[in-house]
Amino acid sequence: MSLTLAMFPGQGSQFVGMGRDLFEQFPSVRTCFEEAEDTTKINVRKLCFEGPEEDLKLTANTQPCIVTMSVAIWRVLKNETGLRPNFFAGHSLGEYSALVAAEKLPFSRAVWLVRKRGEAMQDAVPPGVGAMAAVLNMPADVLAEHCTAASTKDHMVEVVNFNSPQQLVVAGHRIAVEKLCGKLEELGTKSVLLPVSAPFHSRLMEKARIAMEPALRESTLKHTEYAMIANLTGKVAAPYGVDNLIKQIDKPVLWMQSIETSVNNGCEKFVEIGPGKVLFGLARRLVPKTSKIMHTEDVRKAIADINQ
Repeated sequence: MSLTLAMFPGQGSQFVGMGRDLFEQFPSVRTCFEEAEDTTKINVRKLCFEGPEEDLKLTANTQPCIVTMSVAIWRVLKNETGLRPNFFAGHSLGEYSALVAAEKLPFSRAVWLVRKRGEAMQDAVPPGVGAMAAVLNMPADVLAEHCTAASTKDHMVEVVNFNSPQQLVVAGHRIAVEKLCGKLEELGTKSVLLPVSAPFHSRLMEKARIAMEPALRESTLKHTEYAMIANLTGKVAAPYGVDNLIKQIDKPVLWMQSIETSVNNGCEKFVEIGPGKVLFGLARRLVPKTSKIMHTEDVRKAIADINQ
């Protein structure tokens, strides 16, 4: 039997205008946005539909907006197609969306948590102090050695996202990240600084983890039939515990390991549910060529594809 993995994107997938057309077409989307606004006390609709971009990309705004958008699309797909994935996974922030879809965490609690998570992450490292960069086509062990060489007692950089064998992400103090990128350029390895406001998933997020732990400990996660693959381990978490969300804040995202786990468990269909198609692109590099991979950039097309 062909199994399905539902994938939910993280920060960086947002864009001004996302969700505007769906809001008009599907009542479940309106309900989702209204619930998010009631919970977070921010104007999620305005941020998603109108921006401005500089406000939408603020971490404390981005996180609840992406989770709201992802869950809204999930509800549409579920209502229109009866989609019942066998496995759920989310990239970083997307793990909260995945937990909602897997019926382990109420949406209102999830969107409240990620608003607090965004605030805690931004407070942990002042703007301009941290940075992240994507590194292409360098083995993880070799990149880790270069990170160690670029780090000092006061400034560190480390590998934080294992997205695919061709794409890793580093994060840390801006000074160390830029030093690393300069060295990689000398070696002929391409790296790109990312337009983010904090060094997510690095050790510099320890303060954010400590700040978020009480709220996460107070969050009840239900045990449901749906299997969650955790960022923290890249494996099925059975049962899925709140420690996965706590430790995820300042630990690396093991995404390619997560996709490998889904393939080893029999997944042949992969659906990215949320804005953009970043995970769709990564999946094309990570899963067998015979797999069916879909995204929801065009939700009506996704509905048709799933119904087929």
